[in-house]
Amino acid sequence: MTRPTTAALADLIDTEARNDPDFDALRDSLGALKSREEVAERLLASSAKHSYDPDKVLDWDAPWEEGKWFWPPELLSLYDTPLWYQMSEEQRIELSRHEAAAIGAVGIWFELILMQLLVRHIYDKPSTSAHVRYALTEIADECRHSMMFARAIEKSETPVYGPNRLHHNVSRFFKTFSTTPGSFTGTLLGEEVLDWMQRLSFPDERVQPLIRGIHRIHVVEEARHVRYAREELRRQMKVAPRWERQMARMSCGGMARTFSEVLVDPRVYTNIGLDRAEAVAQVKASAHRRAVLQEGAKRLTTFLEEIGVLNGLGRRMWRSAGLLA
Repeated sequence: MTRPTTAALADLIDTEARNDPDFDALRDSLGALKSREEVAERLLASSAKHSYDPDKVLDWDAPWEEGKWFWPPELLSLYDTPLWYQMSEEQRIELSRHEAAAIGAVGIWFELILMQLLVRHIYDKPSTSAHVRYALTEIADECRHSMMFARAIEKSETPVYGPNRLHHNVSRFFKTFSTTPGSFTGTLLGEEVLDWMQRLSFPDERVQPLIRGIHRIHVVEEARHVRYAREELRRQMKVAPRWERQMARMSCGGMARTFSEVLVDPRVYTNIGLDRAEAVAQVKASAHRRAVLQEGAKRLTTFLEEIGVLNGLGRRMWRSAGLLA
């Protein structure tokens, strides 16, 4: 099978999106609760029109293009720090290669958690319902995404990064014992911030074509996942027992802190020849980095405030994690 070029893939996805009046609406939650089945049926219809096999539509055999980035420079953790201005252009691009791989590894780790949470969510629900069928469709999407990210990491020839043992095991506890509203809050945290970054990446011609293609596919398919999670979280914050809603408010702060800490593995800095402690300190002190994370989380924090999740101790933890001004 002949693979389309990245430009052809972009035209295909964008044309289909323009021709589907529901495409942009998939990322928006309405104030009133919608029928679970109505939402799921729309998402299933969109899945049938806008799903892609990365192995078939991306050109994995094409070499990396000289001088192009693996992540937009403005979104890199060290951008606009003293270390950034000491680095050569080649070292900055090398940083982008390693950070893209590190973020991809976090994406795989997060999607493995998400798939388990979705299976738990539908375990006691009617297997023939559209709500369950869409959850299974989303799990299939996430399987493809994880394989796509893994293949990109392998092609990048970087170490396999990921969360440290503490975060890995704390998340094991979360995915086993989280409440339903807590699970969907965590889902949105992982999906929406990275989605914002990838929406800036895939139109950026400075970025490697393969990376842009990966991000474009992920953005299109994640729009459905965000809609599904938002609608269910809105429902849960209205119908779940009070203790579950309070647990979601508390746990979301811890999840925000974990997310901000695992987004870039600090081994990245060592592997491109920087002093790790100095790089970590400069990232923590970076006003630009805080602004990027806050902008990436802004749409989500607005939604969480609207439905009553983001308040009290949880809100303070979001602020201390750098995700809320």
